[in-house]
Amino acid sequence: MSKLRINFLGKELKNPVITSSGCFGFGEEYNNYFDVDKLGAVNLKGITLKKRDGNKGIRIAETPSGMINSIGLENPGVEYFRDKIIGNLKYETPIILNINGESEEEYIAVAEIANEIERIDFIELNISCPNVKNGGMAFGINCKTAENLTKSVKKVLTKKPLIVKLSPNVTDITEIAKSVENAGADSVSLVNTFLAMKIDIKTKKPLLGNIFGGLSGGCIMPIAVRMVYQVFNAVKIPIIGMGGIENYNDALEFMMAGASLVSIGSGIFSNPILPIEVINGIENYIKENKIKDINELIGIAHK
Repeated sequence: MSKLRINFLGKELKNPVITSSGCFGFGEEYNNYFDVDKLGAVNLKGITLKKRDGNKGIRIAETPSGMINSIGLENPGVEYFRDKIIGNLKYETPIILNINGESEEEYIAVAEIANEIERIDFIELNISCPNVKNGGMAFGINCKTAENLTKSVKKVLTKKPLIVKLSPNVTDITEIAKSVENAGADSVSLVNTFLAMKIDIKTKKPLLGNIFGGLSGGCIMPIAVRMVYQVFNAVKIPIIGMGGIENYNDALEFMMAGASLVSIGSGIFSNPILPIEVINGIENYIKENKIKDINELIGIAHK
């Protein structure tokens, strides 16, 4: 048995490396670069109840050691996804579906449909998207709203484990994590992007059509690791760590801070085979350091 295998919420994953929602499409887009089945799991593009065209104007801005995105959850809608997309995905690795809504009712409606899609293994409740005007982060920056929404969605998810994706744009992320754990979340994923903006000095106006967007990339990685470290001490449920992973060393930091899985996002844009490089790097580290099992590393920085 591989030393990288990990049991996550009752599902055996071949390794702890997954992709971040919104950075990997529906997975098939990357089959030209590597075998998607080598990943521990795939987190699909965020899905809403109805089709969304996303934000108008410029959606991406480069920054030092990162990028700001303001895509606005462009997607075909959950019913189209169920009827036209999910059945055509050829890889067999486990799938996480990231769900979104503008209201509690919408989140519940998407969750009810997703709950019945057999191919989906986990649901990720996105309460932290910073680049939509309604929903998203509005639910994730307050303990009460985060707890209430988690509780409502958990009620309809009778067949799938629930992961709640947390926002870093809060005073104390541990309080939000504890709130969603109390509401029945099976896992938390953190962090989503940091609220940011860029100004075009030629036009003297905000560059992004939505004015604000989400900052990701290597620049946020040390902050994200700190937050994973804090949340590990605050909850008993497993953590998915993400934020600026650009190599296997970064991934190991997240695991040592307390993450059971590590999720790779914007780094894929500049290096499409990054997830495979991270898997190979972790495997070599395990061998070189004579570590018997990857699970030994989870939270080891706390001991």
